[in-house]
Amino acid sequence: MRVEYKIIRSSRKTMAIEIKPDGRVYVRIPNRISDRQARNFVESKADWLKKNLEKIELRNEEKGEVEPFSETELKIIKKKAKREIPILVDYYAPIIGVTYNHISIRAQRTLWGSCTAEGNLNFNCLLVLLPERVMRYVVVHELCHRKEMNHSKRFWSEVSKILPDYKELRKQLKDNGNIYLERLG
Repeated sequence: MRVEYKIIRSSRKTMAIEIKPDGRVYVRIPNRISDRQARNFVESKADWLKKNLEKIELRNEEKGEVEPFSETELKIIKKKAKREIPILVDYYAPIIGVTYNHISIRAQRTLWGSCTAEGNLNFNCLLVLLPERVMRYVVVHELCHRKEMNHSKRFWSEVSKILPDYKELRKQLKDNGNIYLERLG
């Protein structure tokens, strides 16, 4: 199986493959990695890629065209998110034992949340459309990045202290979240 992909170089330390909801494939690699090494990496992940691209294709066929959110709908969603997400952040930050700087809430096409080294937290407003436990998972996930700015075992250990069932919640986000992201148009 031949897969079309785009290479994105950055100062990251590891290689990763990202598949977008529409089936586009991005290979994120450190600046020091050659195109040949990237190609070998993609080839080593051929079975995983095939399985996930087939899943996306099947889901897209079943779903058909999705209706984008209207401006009014997005305004209502953002307003609700700006009210609810900071409450969760304020609740979990002391439990996790971290502080944060600023919270931004936007309609993002690819990310559910992120955390900067300066302690700024960014959340996707569409989180409020997901089950509350999944929204809590994303908040906890980003707050745990205040302790570990990576996805190491130590990071996941921090997440599991707060949400022992985080793997199930993460799976729910992965399985169901794209339905909403795709409606951003």
